[in-house]
Amino acid sequence: MTVRVLVVDDHPMMRAGLTALFDTDPTIEVVAAIGTTAEALSKVACERPDVVLMDLQFNRSFEGARATRKIRAQPDPPAVLVLTNFDTDADIIEAIEAGAAGYLLKDAAPEDITAAIRAAAAGETALAPSIATRLFARMQQPHSALSARELEVLALVASGHSNTDIARHLHLSEATVKSHLAHIYPKLGVSSRTGAVAEARRRGIISRL
Repeated sequence: MTVRVLVVDDHPMMRAGLTALFDTDPTIEVVAAIGTTAEALSKVACERPDVVLMDLQFNRSFEGARATRKIRAQPDPPAVLVLTNFDTDADIIEAIEAGAAGYLLKDAAPEDITAAIRAAAAGETALAPSIATRLFARMQQPHSALSARELEVLALVASGHSNTDIARHLHLSEATVKSHLAHIYPKLGVSSRTGAVAEARRRGIISRL
């Protein structure tokens, strides 16, 4: 069985490299290699790929997870496999919650990428070993794990945004933002915004800016 793949990445060299890799595998056919999430949505509808290989960042905008959610909401959708450079918990959780069947980093070995493509096409989960280990660890500590919304708030705090900015960006009230922070602090064992950011970076929950 041939797996039909749509490659979505805004870097031309990455698209060319992945296309060349898949051309060496007779079980994988690239139906298109495109550079925007808008193109991805239209290509999914007309090409009907089995797997969409999706980056997360496009022209400095994190659109991949949103596009993944839209693709997975279509009738009889393809599997979406994320292939990216970004590996913070917030990125991973957002992609998985959007419906991604797997999450790989761009430094993965070629054979791991092709194996993940086949696994995703077969309806299986395809996670990089390091990603799977971290997600399992979070599942084992449900009381200390941050929710997806708390991760969003924390990431914006780390970027230097005020509570007012965060409320506007996430369409929340300032009181709700403060409530999220009140839950974040004890989970991280801290008592301040600065301490929360420092501890989250130490744990690898958010990346260093």
